[in-house]
Amino acid sequence: MRQPPILQRLRAKKRNQSLVIGLTWYTEETWAEVKATATDPECFEETFPKWKAMAVSARREFQRSGVRAMECKIVPQEFFAWCAQHNQENNSTSRAEFVSEKLSAPSETPAPSASPL
Repeated sequence: MRQPPILQRLRAKKRNQSLVIGLTWYTEETWAEVKATATDPECFEETFPKWKAMAVSARREFQRSGVRAMECKIVPQEFFAWCAQHNQENNSTSRAEFVSEKLSAPSETPAPSASPL
C-alpha cells in the first residue's frame, strides 16, 4: 500500500495538532454531585476511580494522536445555573455543550501587565 506524499502527511499532522477538544473534568465530589442529578447517570462510570482512569486514558490517546485535550473542571453550581439559563437538562449533551462554551469563551483573567524596567 502506498503512503501519501510527505507534504500531505505533514499537513494532516499540523491540522490535527491545531485541534483542541475539551474534556469534562471532575473532582470526586463534583463527579458525585453531577452524577446524582444527571438524567443519564448510566453514562457515568460506576465509580469515580473508574471514571478517572477512563478520562486519563482518553486524554492520553487524544494527545498521542496530536489533538490538544484541555481539562475543563466542572463547578456543579455553575453548571446547574447554566442548565437553568439555557433550559437544558443535566445530560451528556448539555455537559459537552457547557464545556465547549467555557473553553470558547474569552479568558476572564486579565493579561499580566508589563513590569517597569
